[in-house]
Amino acid sequence: MFDYEILKLTWWVLVGVLLIGFALTDGFDMGAMALMPFVGKTDNERRVAINTIAPHWDGNQVWFITAGGALFAAWPMVYAVAFSGLYWAMLAVLFALFCRPVGFDYRSKLENTRWRTAWDWALFVGGAAPALLFGVAFGNLFLGLPFRLDELMRSSYEGSFFDLLHPFALLAGVVSLSMLSAHGGAWLMMRTDASLHARSRVATRLCALLYMATFAAAGVWLASGIAGMTLDGGVDLGGAINPLAKQVSANNPGWMANYTRYPLTMIAPLLGFAGGLLALLGAQINRGALAFVGSSLAIVGTLCTAGFALFPFVFPSSIDPASSLTMWDAVSSQKTLGIMFVVACIFVPLILGYTLWCYTRMWGRLTDQTIEANPHGLY
Repeated sequence: MFDYEILKLTWWVLVGVLLIGFALTDGFDMGAMALMPFVGKTDNERRVAINTIAPHWDGNQVWFITAGGALFAAWPMVYAVAFSGLYWAMLAVLFALFCRPVGFDYRSKLENTRWRTAWDWALFVGGAAPALLFGVAFGNLFLGLPFRLDELMRSSYEGSFFDLLHPFALLAGVVSLSMLSAHGGAWLMMRTDASLHARSRVATRLCALLYMATFAAAGVWLASGIAGMTLDGGVDLGGAINPLAKQVSANNPGWMANYTRYPLTMIAPLLGFAGGLLALLGAQINRGALAFVGSSLAIVGTLCTAGFALFPFVFPSSIDPASSLTMWDAVSSQKTLGIMFVVACIFVPLILGYTLWCYTRMWGRLTDQTIEANPHGLY
């Protein structure tokens, strides 16, 4: 079995993979619903947009649940601090997500324009709000969260929900929302035709442009105006778990130290910009698959950019840097990580294979005629 240090690093990678998997799959669901009221002008067009994700949205959301479970098992202290201190923010995401299953099931039950329009906007909230709030959460990681640990490792959170709405965090939220909306627009380009396809193409172009502009702005702001954190002195990478047994400095000029220390990590932001350009090009030349590949690369590049910049920090503290949680000192035991690693090696490939099989079996473009031929069998 791997030693403790290797297992810690492995689970940092695996949690990142789960978050990327969630963003790639559930991301186009959320993005498509964030765009749906704007690209779908008729009832049939909106039903087409909804039914492009109908066979997959609930399965895609399992990635989010899996990532939360992995966070609980691999980084229990991070889970405890995050889910207690950010309680109201988590509830906001949860209630927004509630709009999706209810909206899908009830939206077309009545042939009433006001009823269906109300549910369309509920689905918009269910797609746009989580996409925005996930970005706000990542932005606050760079700012640091107002919590501290006492000598018994009990955390106390000293902030409020509105403290999370810092301008930089909101900018990160726009990065996330525009990125996932471009992803959803590219998905609709691949799965629809006629006017809905044309409007989705325009939306993908606009969202890709907004993503690249805000991604660049966030990078400049992060490099020039936000103090980052570094570990001072040596760290026992395979030692016992004790988050307070370290010294942290918060006076370096930004979160860019890792990019200087490990130049290869510059691939991540370059991949983000390249993906945005590819999504823009795919929409410009009317190639939905190319745009979807581009938006997927943008998601991978953006999340890796954040992960590489924060490394090894997972949950930084703005009021007590020494209480900041890192991937080295906020993890489970070596035995727990080892058992989880074996389970992940068995089941993650099975889940990926089954997911790909489902997509291949249920692929195809949806049209107005599809809706008219199945008035009661589709959402």
